[in-house]
Amino acid sequence: MRPTQRSTNRHWDGTPVVPHRVRRSLQVSPNGVSRLLRCGQSDRCRDCGNRIEWYHRGNERPVRLHPQELPAARVPAECRWHVSSGVAHPSGDGSDWCRLPHAVVCPARNTPLPPPELAELRRTLAVNSRRLIDARAFAPPSAQDGTASHGTVCRPARPVVQLLYVRYLASRPVDEIQCVAQARLRHRCTSPLLTSDAPAGTWRLVPATASSGQLALPAEIMALYDLASLPYTEQLRWRAQRCVQHAAAPTAADLAVAEWEPFDPLRHCEHIRTRLPTTARRPRPADCARKEVRP
Repeated sequence: MRPTQRSTNRHWDGTPVVPHRVRRSLQVSPNGVSRLLRCGQSDRCRDCGNRIEWYHRGNERPVRLHPQELPAARVPAECRWHVSSGVAHPSGDGSDWCRLPHAVVCPARNTPLPPPELAELRRTLAVNSRRLIDARAFAPPSAQDGTASHGTVCRPARPVVQLLYVRYLASRPVDEIQCVAQARLRHRCTSPLLTSDAPAGTWRLVPATASSGQLALPAEIMALYDLASLPYTEQLRWRAQRCVQHAAAPTAADLAVAEWEPFDPLRHCEHIRTRLPTTARRPRPADCARKEVRP
């Protein structure tokens, strides 16, 4: 008498056999040029020192989000964001949780004040900023400006830079823009883009427009760091935010997102400077004491 053969996809009691799936963590290909993931690029706010996460919007423009999800009931509808497939969208997704732009609760921003529902979170971030400053783990931009013996060093904290016929708003002074490539010890390269052995741009006073061909603001001029006279390859190096050494090594990985933001004279009017920067001059409250904020 032959025994009854049972199916290979069933246990002895007839229950189905569920195959064991090996979980695979998200990894970056070792042969890839970039070491960046599209979503959740961690960073710290340059104004307050608190942690943020960089995401790209549908129009490829970066946005800084609070690193933690919040209950949607605590966040006003106009402040709700959600992330889908690594892209940030300025609306809720219908769930009980949502993301929040860091600019809404950044304690370094005086105006506009956050909604009452988010005031407690802003106070918590302000306390954390004070702890970082007391521990000397963070220095606000106002404390990083050097002083000379006969005056104050005055330079735009977020200058407008023109390259490849497009105007961008930089996240830091021109001489402090740092290379985003990976160094030998797998840390971010500490070399600046502006060096003595590379051609430099020129400061000019130009009409306050976003780019060539657009109407200027009425009776408004601004200081601009112009790189249009540099060779095309040099402008590409600035756009990729790489130092001279890593520009010659295209296989080096990127450890950070390029910090260029398309300049809009209406949205970034607080960063417009109407005079050329100088190395040292007498302090004037109208020029140097003006607080810089990051949108």
